[in-house]
Amino acid sequence: MEALKVEEKLDNIELVCIGCPLGCNLSVQLRGAEVIDINGNTCKKGAEYARKEVTNPTRIVTSLVRVKNGNMAVVSVKTKEDIPKSKIDDCVKELKNIEVEAPIKIGDVILSNIAKTGIDVIATRNIYKR
Repeated sequence: MEALKVEEKLDNIELVCIGCPLGCNLSVQLRGAEVIDINGNTCKKGAEYARKEVTNPTRIVTSLVRVKNGNMAVVSVKTKEDIPKSKIDDCVKELKNIEVEAPIKIGDVILSNIAKTGIDVIATRNIYKR
């Protein structure tokens, strides 16, 4: 007797690509967590973006950190690389309690290994000592 084959449902996810200025409408077909097909991209970046966005979405996090003895009360910061989207809240919570001493130069590491991601948070502007 032949066993009945259960077909796994295919999911379709619609995205707008942010890989280049064209903003292509992408359609990603998934079977579980496996990408089956990607349509709508006009360049290679579109397919790469779609695959990453549906399997392991990441983001660059930007924020502000308090500054002691600086010409400004806060310094803008960002993650040096993108972090898993699921770690954004943890990242923001850690940054909330940080205060750094002036002077600060663009690129200075403000916090290492944010939210245990292995990624550093860096300053995005100069702050001078007052």
